Amino acid sequence: MDSLHHLWMKTYLQMKRLVTAQAAPLGLSPGQPKILEFLAEYGEHEQKDIAGYCEIEPATVGNILTRMEAAGLIVRRNRPHNRRSLYVSLTPKGEEMARTVRDVFAAAEAQVTAGLSEEERAALLRLLSKCVQNRKGNCE
Repeated sequence: MDSLHHLWMKTYLQMKRLVTAQAAPLGLSPGQPKILEFLAEYGEHEQKDIAGYCEIEPATVGNILTRMEAAGLIVRRNRPHNRRSLYVSLTPKGEEMARTVRDVFAAAEAQVTAGLSEEERAALLRLLSKCVQNRKGNCE
Protein backbone atom coordinates (compact mmCIF):
# COMPACT_ATOMS: atom_id res chain seq x y z
CA MET A 1 0.00 0.00 0.00
CA ASP A 2 1.21 3.52 -0.83
CA SER A 3 2.06 5.92 1.98
CA LEU A 4 0.13 9.12 2.53
CA HIS A 5 3.01 11.35 1.46
CA HIS A 6 3.52 9.36 -1.74
CA LEU A 7 -0.16 9.56 -2.70
CA TRP A 8 -0.23 13.25 -1.75
CA MET A 9 2.76 13.98 -4.03
CA LYS A 10 1.32 11.93 -6.89
CA THR A 11 -2.01 13.74 -6.66
CA TYR A 12 -0.29 17.13 -6.55
CA LEU A 13 1.85 16.29 -9.57
CA GLN A 14 -1.16 15.02 -11.52
CA MET A 15 -3.04 18.25 -10.82
CA LYS A 16 0.01 20.34 -11.70
CA ARG A 17 0.51 18.52 -15.00
CA LEU A 18 -3.16 18.85 -15.95
CA VAL A 19 -3.23 22.56 -15.16
CA THR A 20 0.14 23.27 -16.81
CA ALA A 21 -0.88 21.42 -19.98
CA GLN A 22 -4.02 23.54 -20.29
CA ALA A 23 -2.45 26.82 -19.12
CA ALA A 24 0.63 26.76 -21.38
CA PRO A 25 -1.35 27.19 -24.65
CA LEU A 26 -2.99 30.23 -23.02
CA GLY A 27 0.47 31.78 -22.64
CA LEU A 28 0.57 31.25 -18.87
CA SER A 29 3.70 30.08 -17.10
CA PRO A 30 3.71 28.05 -13.87
CA GLY A 31 2.59 30.17 -10.95
CA GLN A 32 0.48 32.54 -13.01
CA PRO A 33 -2.79 30.54 -12.86
CA LYS A 34 -2.91 30.48 -9.06
CA ILE A 35 -2.09 34.20 -8.87
CA LEU A 36 -4.92 34.92 -11.30
CA GLU A 37 -7.24 32.77 -9.19
CA PHE A 38 -6.20 34.59 -5.99
CA LEU A 39 -6.69 38.07 -7.44
CA ALA A 40 -10.04 37.12 -8.98
CA GLU A 41 -11.24 35.76 -5.65
CA TYR A 42 -9.80 38.36 -3.25
CA GLY A 43 -9.23 41.47 -5.37
CA GLU A 44 -6.32 43.87 -5.12
CA HIS A 45 -3.61 42.81 -2.68
CA GLU A 46 0.00 43.42 -1.80
CA GLN A 47 2.66 41.22 -3.38
CA LYS A 48 3.53 39.67 0.01
CA ASP A 49 -0.10 38.56 0.49
CA ILE A 50 -0.08 36.91 -2.93
CA ALA A 51 3.19 35.12 -2.12
CA GLY A 52 1.85 33.83 1.18
CA TYR A 53 -1.45 32.60 -0.18
CA CYS A 54 0.08 30.96 -3.25
CA GLU A 55 3.00 29.42 -1.31
CA ILE A 56 5.56 31.13 -3.57
CA GLU A 57 8.71 32.93 -2.44
CA PRO A 58 8.27 36.73 -2.57
CA ALA A 59 11.16 37.21 -5.01
CA THR A 60 9.69 34.57 -7.32
CA VAL A 61 6.28 36.25 -7.15
CA GLY A 62 7.96 39.49 -8.19
CA ASN A 63 9.37 37.83 -11.31
CA ILE A 64 6.03 36.20 -12.15
CA LEU A 65 4.19 39.50 -11.68
CA THR A 66 6.66 41.29 -13.97
CA ARG A 67 5.80 38.84 -16.76
CA MET A 68 2.07 39.13 -16.01
CA GLU A 69 2.30 42.93 -16.12
CA ALA A 70 4.12 42.79 -19.48
CA ALA A 71 1.33 40.52 -20.80
CA GLY A 72 -1.30 43.03 -19.68
CA LEU A 73 -2.87 40.71 -17.08
CA ILE A 74 -2.17 42.80 -13.97
CA VAL A 75 -1.27 46.31 -12.87
CA ARG A 76 0.87 47.26 -9.89
CA ARG A 77 0.48 50.58 -8.14
CA ASN A 78 1.18 52.38 -4.91
CA ARG A 79 -1.60 53.56 -2.66
CA PRO A 80 -1.40 57.11 -1.32
CA HIS A 81 -1.30 55.97 2.32
CA ASN A 82 1.34 53.27 1.71
CA ARG A 83 3.99 54.22 -0.84
CA ARG A 84 6.36 51.42 0.11
CA SER A 85 4.10 48.55 -0.94
CA LEU A 86 2.90 47.76 -4.41
CA TYR A 87 -0.69 46.65 -4.78
CA VAL A 88 -1.56 44.23 -7.54
CA SER A 89 -4.89 43.99 -9.34
CA LEU A 90 -6.25 42.38 -12.47
CA THR A 91 -6.78 44.25 -15.71
CA PRO A 92 -9.88 43.45 -17.80
CA LYS A 93 -7.67 41.07 -19.80
CA GLY A 94 -6.54 39.48 -16.51
CA GLU A 95 -10.13 39.11 -15.33
CA GLU A 96 -11.00 37.30 -18.55
CA MET A 97 -7.96 35.03 -18.19
CA ALA A 98 -8.90 34.35 -14.54
CA ARG A 99 -12.32 33.09 -15.68
CA THR A 100 -10.60 30.79 -18.17
CA VAL A 101 -8.19 29.58 -15.47
CA ARG A 102 -11.12 28.87 -13.15
CA ASP A 103 -12.46 26.51 -15.83
CA VAL A 104 -9.01 24.90 -16.20
CA PHE A 105 -8.85 24.24 -12.44
CA ALA A 106 -12.41 22.88 -12.40
CA ALA A 107 -11.64 20.49 -15.27
CA ALA A 108 -8.46 19.26 -13.57
CA GLU A 109 -10.28 18.76 -10.27
CA ALA A 110 -13.07 16.87 -12.02
CA GLN A 111 -10.55 14.61 -13.71
CA VAL A 112 -8.60 13.87 -10.52
CA THR A 113 -11.72 13.32 -8.41
CA ALA A 114 -13.66 11.34 -11.01
CA GLY A 115 -15.46 8.47 -9.35
CA LEU A 116 -15.84 10.24 -5.99
CA SER A 117 -19.33 10.95 -4.73
CA GLU A 118 -20.30 14.49 -3.75
CA GLU A 119 -20.01 13.42 -0.11
CA GLU A 120 -16.50 12.06 -0.71
CA ARG A 121 -15.46 15.27 -2.49
CA ALA A 122 -16.81 17.35 0.39
CA ALA A 123 -14.98 15.13 2.90
CA LEU A 124 -11.75 15.39 0.90
CA LEU A 125 -12.01 19.17 0.78
CA ARG A 126 -12.74 19.34 4.50
CA LEU A 127 -9.83 17.05 5.40
CA LEU A 128 -7.35 18.83 3.14
CA SER A 129 -8.42 22.17 4.60
CA LYS A 130 -7.87 20.77 8.07
CA CYS A 131 -4.38 19.59 7.11
CA VAL A 132 -3.52 23.04 5.76
CA GLN A 133 -4.76 24.66 8.96
CA ASN A 134 -2.72 22.21 11.07
CA ARG A 135 0.42 23.21 9.21
CA LYS A 136 -0.35 26.93 9.40
CA GLY A 137 -0.56 26.62 13.17
CA ASN A 138 2.95 25.17 13.23
CA CYS A 139 4.38 27.91 10.99
CA GLU A 140 3.06 30.96 12.81
